[in-house]
Amino acid sequence: MEHRQPLDHVARIQADWHRERPDVDVSPQGVIGRLHRLAGRLTEELRLVYGRYGLGEGEFDVLCALRRAGEPYERAPGELAAHTMVTTGAMTKRIDRLERAGLVTRRRSGDDQRGRIVALTTPGRELIDRAFTEHMHNERRLLDLLTPAEAESFETLLTTWLARLEHPRTPDAE
Repeated sequence: MEHRQPLDHVARIQADWHRERPDVDVSPQGVIGRLHRLAGRLTEELRLVYGRYGLGEGEFDVLCALRRAGEPYERAPGELAAHTMVTTGAMTKRIDRLERAGLVTRRRSGDDQRGRIVALTTPGRELIDRAFTEHMHNERRLLDLLTPAEAESFETLLTTWLARLEHPRTPDAE
C-alpha cells in the first residue's frame, strides 16, 4: 500500500481551487507556489545571519559586491547597482547606511570628478569576510536538507528554467 504524505499548504490551496474552479488547471501552483514559499523561508533563514552582523540583506549584498571586486575592493555606485540588481536610488540609501557605520567610504573618481567610487574600509572587509563565511555555512546547512544528488538535480533544473526565463528564445532564433 502506498504511503501518502499529508497535504501541505500548497496542496490544500490547490484542492480548494480544484473544488471551486474545476475548469482551471491549478497544477502550476504545485511548483510555483512551493518555490514561492521556499524562497520566503530561505530568505528568513539567510536574514538571521545578516542580522547577527548588524546588516540587512541589501547591505550584505553591497559589501559582498565590493569584496568580490578584489583589491582595492571598490566600485562605482552604478557598477554596484548592476552587481546587486537594485536601482541606483536604492543603492544610494544602502551606501549611506554603510558609510555611517564606517564599513565603506565614498570619494570622487580620479578620472571623472562627477563620478564617485565606493570602497570597503578595513573594518568593512573584516566584517564581510566573517559574515560571508557564516553565510556560506548557513547555506550549506539549508542545502544539506537535500541529498547531494537531489541538490545537483535541483540546481540543474533551476539553472535551465532561469536561463529560459531570462533569455527567452524567439521563434526566429530556432
